[in-house]
Amino acid sequence: MSPSAATSAGVLAPARERIVLWLLALTQFTVIMDFMVMMPLAPQLMRAFDISPAAVSGAVSAYAWCAGISGLLASMYIDRFDRKRLLLTMFALFTVSNLACALAPSFHVLVLSRAFAGLTGGVLASIIMAIIGDLIPAERRGAATGIVMTSFSLAAVAGVPTGVMLAAHFGWASPFYLLVLFSLLIWAAAWRVLPALDGHLARRVPLAQVLPELLALYRVPGHQKAFLLSGVNMLTGMLVIPFISPVLVNNIGVQPAEITFVYLAGGVATLFSARRIGRWSDRAGAQFVYRAVALLSLPPILFMTHMPQLPLWGVLLFFPFFMMALSGRNIPLQALMTTVPQPARRGAFLSTNSAIQSMGNGVGALLGGLLLQTDAGGHISGYGLNGWLAVGLTLFSVFWIGRVGAGMAPAPQAVKA
Repeated sequence: MSPSAATSAGVLAPARERIVLWLLALTQFTVIMDFMVMMPLAPQLMRAFDISPAAVSGAVSAYAWCAGISGLLASMYIDRFDRKRLLLTMFALFTVSNLACALAPSFHVLVLSRAFAGLTGGVLASIIMAIIGDLIPAERRGAATGIVMTSFSLAAVAGVPTGVMLAAHFGWASPFYLLVLFSLLIWAAAWRVLPALDGHLARRVPLAQVLPELLALYRVPGHQKAFLLSGVNMLTGMLVIPFISPVLVNNIGVQPAEITFVYLAGGVATLFSARRIGRWSDRAGAQFVYRAVALLSLPPILFMTHMPQLPLWGVLLFFPFFMMALSGRNIPLQALMTTVPQPARRGAFLSTNSAIQSMGNGVGALLGGLLLQTDAGGHISGYGLNGWLAVGLTLFSVFWIGRVGAGMAPAPQAVKA
């Protein structure tokens, strides 16, 4: 890219901005696919390693907890490096972690590999959101977040179905080999396309003040309220999402290979809804849109966790509504989070926020797994209780978001083309 790609104000030109946003979406795509693919693989992992749904949720939880720990540690250094270089470094380690998952000879080794993936993937998510906060003006961050959150749809439409289909024919490890290939290609594109992102370094605090500044970050009441909202929001989803595939297979009678079509139907729907929800968030306000989408998610949550016997076509008709509602509420929430901190603290705040979200994922997956029981015939019970807990926490988040306020809209940082 030439220097002319940036405007005189230091903001990326519209064409390059779109390229950067879609590249960030592809990077996030690999992180989300890596996290999501474990869920529909649950029936195969249960058979391959002779484990229970709770054990699978433990592997999901290990990823989430390690992502949370790495996010908290990253909050101490994320604002001290060029964001491009940090992203490329962590992305390379993330790719190695997926290779380790593919080569895991036992479930214990797989869990350790998933933990390593969490350590790297958790940092990547916060770097991506920090880049959006640095490059995109506050009034357009909903739309920008919608583009990057399209990665969820891409993972559901292309990544997870392809991974599940490969796993059905070539074994559970094949999706992780696919992720390694995707990651290498995207890493090369990121190295080529991303601009230098070091304008925030002029505002970084001296090394001796990093820990006091970090503790000060945690003491800000507005930050504490935002962290609580993020954690509860993610915990809510993870009470339900990790167990969809085993419940559909064991209780409803969906075949493991047919899970591909279920996630494909949901992903196609969110591919269209994500950007529209992002633009709606910019127009109507992040708090209002979050409340609206969160309330709309309540019936799908209850239906998913109390699903009667349905043919495959019935599941395919319902699942898009569930996916649009559950993923849609994250878009205004993420856009709101980029406006809470001051620019010099944005990376540390978003890294901590990503850590809180990961811990919410971990608590939700662990708690949800503990509430489920599997009988001798393989039928899973207790899922309805997970649904009611998710509804209660969603109602709390709808109330609590009113206490999370956006700060002053900061100007985008200068960009070196």
